[in-house]
Amino acid sequence: MESLANLESFIRSAEGGSFSTAARQLGLTPAAVSRNIAMLERNLGVRLFQRSTRRLALTEAGESFRHAIAGNLTELQAAIAGISSAGGEPTGLLRISLSPTFGTSHILPLLPSFRARYPRIKPEWHFENRPVDLVAEGYDAAIGAGFELAPGLVARTLAPAHIIAVAAPVYLAGRPLPLDPAGLSAFDGIVMRASRTGRVRHWTMRDTAGTEMPATLPETIVLNDPAAMCQAALLGLGVALLAVPDVLSHLESGALIRLVPRWYADAGAISLYYASRELLPAKTRAFIDHVSEAFRREQLARRLAGSLG
Repeated sequence: MESLANLESFIRSAEGGSFSTAARQLGLTPAAVSRNIAMLERNLGVRLFQRSTRRLALTEAGESFRHAIAGNLTELQAAIAGISSAGGEPTGLLRISLSPTFGTSHILPLLPSFRARYPRIKPEWHFENRPVDLVAEGYDAAIGAGFELAPGLVARTLAPAHIIAVAAPVYLAGRPLPLDPAGLSAFDGIVMRASRTGRVRHWTMRDTAGTEMPATLPETIVLNDPAAMCQAALLGLGVALLAVPDVLSHLESGALIRLVPRWYADAGAISLYYASRELLPAKTRAFIDHVSEAFRREQLARRLAGSLG
């Protein structure tokens, strides 16, 4: 009987079109994936792939074999995940995608307690400013905002993504504070140009009564990264509109001050995304539960809500 590793290496290579793609998804090296497939071909007595320096293509026998086992392999993986979840200590490689600022500030500090609780789970965390494809890229879960909720994907909201106006005390010294978002136009603006659209992002703010008003910051300094915008605000270069999670520690320390505190812009939600499976792997369930417990315990959803002023 063939090992699950050999079959998984074959299916992932067929889906991704390369050993390297399969290796990233399985947490292996390309050489290990190649060895698994070579063993599978030797045991079956047929060539499953046509290999060249530029491409990897299924043979006719390989295509037939892929169709024969694909559904059964998914069921087998789910069954193994279920057994792992039902008993025994969670184990294995845990691949997570995290937005850099939020992940570093609010999720990475949870890693020591997570490691102490689940020492057999090996974290592999990627900090990146993009919505990843969990299934195609082999991630167990992701935390961020703006993901397309594809079929089979679950989103568990962790906190609101509220945008607020902030500036350093040294910048605000001697200046009259604005009464509403329209008053922000009198200040130097630290604004963001979105990499995907090439446009400077402008926000419409609202108050708790539902009144809306454009927040028209001048384009005094244009940056393309929220962390850089926060640092520019800390340097006293002007006013920035940033998500509460990106500035919370600076607000609590007094390094930044919130302007027009009754007003905020709603950018959606920060969510924990994972594949909808009847039986989640124990390692993924452990991570989801650990993060959710920490957010409840530390009341982070409330603290990150810009609507509370």
